[in-house]
Amino acid sequence: MMSCRFLLAAIAACLLCACSATLSSATPGGDAPTLLLVSLDGVHPDMLGRGDTPHLDRLAREGVRAAWMQPSYPALTFPNHYTLVTGLRPDRHGMVHNAMYDDDLGAFALKDRDAVGDGRWWGGEPLWVTAERAGLPTATMFWPGSEAPVQGVRPTRWYPYEDGLALEVRIDRVLGWLSEPAATRPRLATLYFEHPDHAGHGYGPDSPQLHAALRDVDAAIGDLLSAIAARGLRDRVNLVIVSDHGMAPVPAGQVVAVEDMVDPADAQVVSTGQVVGFRPRPGREAAAAAALLGAHARYDCWRREALPARWQYGQHPRVPPIVCQMHVGWDAVPRANLARRPDRTRGSHGYDPAAPEMRAIFIAHGPAFRSGTELPGFDNVDVYPLLARLLDVEPAEHDGDARTLLPALRDDR
Repeated sequence: MMSCRFLLAAIAACLLCACSATLSSATPGGDAPTLLLVSLDGVHPDMLGRGDTPHLDRLAREGVRAAWMQPSYPALTFPNHYTLVTGLRPDRHGMVHNAMYDDDLGAFALKDRDAVGDGRWWGGEPLWVTAERAGLPTATMFWPGSEAPVQGVRPTRWYPYEDGLALEVRIDRVLGWLSEPAATRPRLATLYFEHPDHAGHGYGPDSPQLHAALRDVDAAIGDLLSAIAARGLRDRVNLVIVSDHGMAPVPAGQVVAVEDMVDPADAQVVSTGQVVGFRPRPGREAAAAAALLGAHARYDCWRREALPARWQYGQHPRVPPIVCQMHVGWDAVPRANLARRPDRTRGSHGYDPAAPEMRAIFIAHGPAFRSGTELPGFDNVDVYPLLARLLDVEPAEHDGDARTLLPALRDDR
């Protein structure tokens, strides 16, 4: 009987050693796949499958695609890129707009390099911070938040955003990372393309310029895929392609001057565009409220504590006291900018995330994912728990539902 117990103990010890060896193979030095997260800024699901994106279409057909993905409020670039990597609503991670004001930090603008690189603006815990703390190397080819030491941590390798950097340079850098030996190869890498968003803003979501931008970006992704295959890396890359929001057409003339919304003597403008924020001036609160609050022909305004509950927005102190939401197809800009506005249809986002025009894309392909799978529409906070699972790291606190994207995985247990 005694010898039986010793035998069982020995078998258990062997199994424990085997399990430890299996787990260590997914830690630094192991050969676990890299998660490559790619953003195509401003791409709507309807922009796919119409001849401009053969490589993206093939990935969607052979891997996993969603019918659409709904952005978080507000449907803007910085808030939603940061939501994708934290799983938190903008109202929780603090990146509540592309333009903000904080009583302690002052003003934030997405082109202000000092503000963008200041970790105090960026709340929550982005995925690269979690990965780095777990000993997994990360590398970012542009992603909002990656230029700042969030919680004192940066990606192992990162680059300051460089608008217009050649597509081939971006692809070559990412390929270099993916081709490294397991000890140094990033377990998480990001890649960002601003080109569709720029073309859409300038000329509208169905313009020849946007079609051309999509073809260029798709060709770059095709080059990336060809090089991955040629280097035998297909089984070492899980590819997730997303966008932050869609794009709506704004016909010429469909613009409101913010000075016509409220007298500048009564309220200071915090943000313009589609989600327009105001701070009533001291002693002028009643006048500002009388001019702004309620429904208007081209927009609607609320006190921040009374914003529609479905937006899950208004608790963070950076949200301005009064928020106005433009109707789809309308912008609000300072009067001084009206003369510089081209007399043609352009494109905008930042409208109600429930508007079909604001829908984003989700495509996934690689060894972790099923083939030929289409998912129903879902909320973009649900991407984060999937990404954390792919990296095999414990997710930080988040607002997503890990069950939403389980059907995308080969192993959905």
